[in-house]
Amino acid sequence: MSYPAYILTVFILLLSPGPTNTLMGLASARNSFCLVPKLLPAELLGYLTMILPLTWLGGELISLWPESALVLKTAAAIWVMYLAMKLWVAVSEDGLDRSVTARRVFVTTTLNPKAVVFGLVLLPQPNAPDFLMKLVIFLGLASFAAVIWGGFGRLAQIGARSHIRVMILQRTASCWLAIVSCTLAASLFGS
Repeated sequence: MSYPAYILTVFILLLSPGPTNTLMGLASARNSFCLVPKLLPAELLGYLTMILPLTWLGGELISLWPESALVLKTAAAIWVMYLAMKLWVAVSEDGLDRSVTARRVFVTTTLNPKAVVFGLVLLPQPNAPDFLMKLVIFLGLASFAAVIWGGFGRLAQIGARSHIRVMILQRTASCWLAIVSCTLAASLFGS
């Protein structure tokens, strides 16, 4: 895949709504945009945790054990539903949202179905001459997408005088994550 096609494809996929983007936007809306750079290493490490093994062994693993794809989907569906439930009730006494932590961003990103697409489809094999450059481009685009979603979250708070708008945003994010989880679960039955 040419570099322009790769960049466009990866960026569009990274910008699409998903569990990690939802958490980054919500973290910025609930707390501060300054939280996004603090959570970014957890997101990038989460992607690398899934992508690197998949680029090295993923195709062989899935062809030898097709059930491994089902295990990944099941784990992702369960985790995302857990996040949806936690976000629904995640306000502390001081009004700050403590539900978006680096650990949750890491696990969510590791189990994010997008990571599987990047590792199995979009990134070349590790022995390809352009692997390292495309991996660096991916990490840069992932960082940029996180900043964009953090910006969206912060923009949602402009002019807000109470926590009601944030509560609506949080409940909407919770519902979105529940839909993502149910979609993943439904795909298990189609497999």
